Formats: sequence, structure tokens, C-alpha cells
Amino acid sequence: MKLVKHLLDSKGRNIVSVAPATSVFDAIKIMADKMIGSLVVMDGENLCGIITERDYARKVILKGRSSESTQVAEIMSTDVLTTSSDRTVNDCMELMSEKRIRHLPVVEDSKVIGMISIGDLVQAIISDQQAEIEQLGQYISGG
Repeated sequence: MKLVKHLLDSKGRNIVSVAPATSVFDAIKIMADKMIGSLVVMDGENLCGIITERDYARKVILKGRSSESTQVAEIMSTDVLTTSSDRTVNDCMELMSEKRIRHLPVVEDSKVIGMISIGDLVQAIISDQQAEIEQLGQYISGG
């Protein structure tokens, strides 16, 4: 069973973050430039929230707010679910599906060490299943 740490080892531990005072416009621009759907919001080394494209759509666009004058702190989600690097991919998939979230910061010793997405988990599960199918095929064919 693949663990989150294996996923981070292969995808990298790059963390893209913004400060709470960052404008929503700048945060969305960073997401677009990096082709990602969320950013962790950090106050120094402390995780204080997460901002997603969904937050932008629901809390800025639909409410007629200005993305240039709205700060990330005003729309970020502050009740952030996290995981540790020793949890399994399946555990994280279950958590993310149950809570209907798409991004999960990875935290060790109160420090954010990475971020995983539902897409990362799907790729890992498919990869594991393909490897298992190949092994079964070799077993059946006697090879």
C-alpha cells in the first residue's frame, strides 16, 4: 500500500503558499501560473488556512466582490484538514471523498511539508492497480 510519503517522494514537496494579506487577485494569478487549484495560507511557518478556486468562485465572484481589494484572509477556509506522510493513499482518498475536498496539506511536526490533490491520489491508485494486474498476469502465465 502506497503511503503519502511515497507520493511526495515522486511528485515533490514543493509548497506554494501565500500570506493572509495577499489579494485574492494575486492568489488566483499564482494558481493560474502554477496550474494548481489551491494554495496554503501561511503566517510565517504557521498554516492558517487554504484558498481554493472554489473559495474564489463562491466567496468572491458570486458575491460581487473585487478580487483586487479582497484579501485572502477574508475568504480562506480556516478549518483545514491535513494528513501526515505515514497515512495511506487509500485513507486520504476516503477522507477527501467523505469531506468533499480536493486538496490536503501534509503536515509533520506542525510544519507543512507538502500538498496532495485528489488527482495525485487517483494516479497513485491507478498505478498500484496496474502493477497488481501485471503481477497477476505473470502469475497466471507462469512467468
